[in-house]
Amino acid sequence: MAEKLIIDLAKIDLQANSGARCSYVNHPENRGVDSLLEMVRFALICRRCESAPCVKACPSEALEKLPSKYNDAGVLKRWNMRCTGCGTCAIACPFGTIYTDLIPFPSSVCDLCSSRLANNGKPLCVNTCKDQSIEYRAVNGKDAEMIEVFDGIVVKVAGGSLWEPFLRKKQEV
Repeated sequence: MAEKLIIDLAKIDLQANSGARCSYVNHPENRGVDSLLEMVRFALICRRCESAPCVKACPSEALEKLPSKYNDAGVLKRWNMRCTGCGTCAIACPFGTIYTDLIPFPSSVCDLCSSRLANNGKPLCVNTCKDQSIEYRAVNGKDAEMIEVFDGIVVKVAGGSLWEPFLRKKQEV
């Protein structure tokens, strides 16, 4: 059973970021959790087409549809070193949910605090999350409430409510 970073959308306070801090060196302004949540939004908005026309349209083979261990939908990943920014993926998307500037760079967002894990610790966001909406624990098998958005990062969607936390944030603004 592999341990994963789990973001519980039913619990998280997107307005206050749940007080979670991030120690990732590429986020000097400590916006790591914000960036991670932005990428989670994209992963949830993507319709995960079975035929994946955006992947087929990319001349650089910069997009890949990865299988998910938790459901059959899979997740879209961009290989940032291959992407030329041509925009053919955005043109090919039948739902208009993909924009060249919104496709995440999965390799540069979160390293799950690898130095902390090496010392039997937990990621900083887990330790500082006030509402316990971010966990690091073992996840096994397929779970209908889990969507794997990136390797090692899973979103928990209790009751099938993908949009409730994002709608709640919009109403509070």
